[in-house]
Amino acid sequence: MRDQTLTSDTRSPSGLGAWLRAPVPTSPFHARVQQLWLQWRQLRANPTALFGLIVIVVILVAALFAPLLATHDIYSQNLAARLLAPSSEHWLGTDELGRDVYSRLLFGARITLYIALLTTVIVAPIGLIVGTTAGYLGDWVDTVLMRIVDVFLAFPNLILALAFVAALGPGIENAIIAISLASWPPIARLARAETLTIRNSDYIAAMRLQGASSLRIIFGHIMPMCIPSVVVRVTLNMAAIILTAAGLGFLGLGAQPPSPEWGTMLSSGREFVMTSWWIAAIPGFAILLTSLAFNLLGDGLRDVLDPRHG
Repeated sequence: MRDQTLTSDTRSPSGLGAWLRAPVPTSPFHARVQQLWLQWRQLRANPTALFGLIVIVVILVAALFAPLLATHDIYSQNLAARLLAPSSEHWLGTDELGRDVYSRLLFGARITLYIALLTTVIVAPIGLIVGTTAGYLGDWVDTVLMRIVDVFLAFPNLILALAFVAALGPGIENAIIAISLASWPPIARLARAETLTIRNSDYIAAMRLQGASSLRIIFGHIMPMCIPSVVVRVTLNMAAIILTAAGLGFLGLGAQPPSPEWGTMLSSGREFVMTSWWIAAIPGFAILLTSLAFNLLGDGLRDVLDPRHG
């Protein structure tokens, strides 16, 4: 009898892996962790999404540890070393003022990600609140809010951002405000569409019968259901935000020289494309790779978070 008990104990699964694979979760926290683990497995099984995630992590690490990874002062000018090709001393060459392109690229990642992340933090809540409020309340509230959204959507993002930043003035902070004003309407439109399918659900009707206010229903029950779709949309929007920020920097309306922002670097190197290609090509490739990585990750997150896909 004792031997049988020992045998069954040794065969019973244990450890973190068994806890994650348990057929019946023991608590809400256990269920949430299991869901996150399954979503990670689905994302890991998508090679393109995994590639995008790896690229984003590498860029984030490079931006965080830029002072340690940089080999030269990003503002120090050396006209005797201007327009040097990539070499062992300057891994990605030097620009027209003799500044190290590799070091400036690392610090430029900080500025680009700062603009993209701060813009996302601004536009996601605004779009989510406007969209869910319009979709749930309906009537004249929906009409007014959606007509405002239609006005913003009537203009391309870059053109609208150019108009706002031209009125506000050049600079990183003004560029963030301009990009945010141009980027929230698509999120509001998505949140409204999700809300229209949710507001007639049985559990929403039950909340109304229990006397829950519209504010409680919107913030406590509808918004959490819209968050997965908004996360996917925001991730896909990151590429457009990065391109818009680079476009503003290229036109001289975003980050100002001698800032190592990628769009500004690309603008300063356009005069030397035929003779010193690395000055413009390297920041241009960084913009392309980062935008592509966010698009690939966004597609993977859509398959994982949206039950209508995958």
